[in-house]
Amino acid sequence: MDQNLLNEICLRQLTLSGVHEGETLAVLSEGAERLDYADAFLYAARRLGASAFHMRLPMPGAGSGAWAVGQSELGGNPRAVEALKQADMLIDLKFLLFSKEQFAIQDAGTRILTVVEPAPLLARLMPTPELRERVEVGAELLAKAGTMRITSPAGTDVTYRLGVYPTMSEYGYTDQPGRWDHWPAAFVFTGGADDGVDGTIVLSPGDVLLPFNTYVQTPVTLTIEKGFITDIRGGLDADLLSSYIKSFDDPRGYGMSHVGWGLDERAHWHGLTQFPGGMGMELRSFYGNVMFSIGPNNELGGPNDTPCHFDIPMRGCSLFLDDEPVVLDGDVVIPEMRPAARRNA
Repeated sequence: MDQNLLNEICLRQLTLSGVHEGETLAVLSEGAERLDYADAFLYAARRLGASAFHMRLPMPGAGSGAWAVGQSELGGNPRAVEALKQADMLIDLKFLLFSKEQFAIQDAGTRILTVVEPAPLLARLMPTPELRERVEVGAELLAKAGTMRITSPAGTDVTYRLGVYPTMSEYGYTDQPGRWDHWPAAFVFTGGADDGVDGTIVLSPGDVLLPFNTYVQTPVTLTIEKGFITDIRGGLDADLLSSYIKSFDDPRGYGMSHVGWGLDERAHWHGLTQFPGGMGMELRSFYGNVMFSIGPNNELGGPNDTPCHFDIPMRGCSLFLDDEPVVLDGDVVIPEMRPAARRNA
């Protein structure tokens, strides 16, 4: 994307996020990655009258090749963390989520926005106040629920006992102290009780395995008992999923994490074929997907901080809160969560 266009979409983003004169914006990057994004956010902050600085971390050393969440070069650099805690807003171009350093920065009152997706996707899925309103309706509904049940024609039938962990919303910008969000994003989620997820999940062709950034090709059957996956069966996709989890040598990698649904009608299920190089935020957000996660729940305040993490958006599922339908066969049925063009459809 042309730098001038990137500057302008970052200006729109910071305007939505309430950046103003007298505030300080920090931009965090790693190595040579996304330096054009860093320049764009620094430009946008100046346009809005805010102070800004760019902190550039060294690239990490060679590792296992696995996507180990919660690990950061900030971990051994407390002075850098302290500097970021002094900012009003942090643009995270590196991906700090699940790390102790991110939690410490948020606890200091700094709001954080993660931005790692390709620039054309950022532009197409620019957040809006209307989308935020619909996401917040979903979050309010989810926060009141005691149980969630997910079913599918393929055989999924799993129940989450809710009420232990908070409900979280992502709508692509953040204007509240200490709040984190991710651009682009449009979904709501919570977590089941640590021992309160039971049933069967059957992944169907076309469901998505993140961070593999691939589509399921053959059915995978997961058996869940008391919050942990106890069996993974199927063909190649099941073998890959199982092998990846085993590679962390951490039984907590089988724990069930957050769960929720997507609400952005502009997001494409086929997005992985259009924008390689991102981390699949479009797939987490597409309208009517039901996404469950495996691994850490410390983002919600839980005890599981394993670095092994999967997000798995599924198509064509139904989701019920306290036996009331929210998503039916991949379509959101609560009018206030539907985009205006679909409310009378």
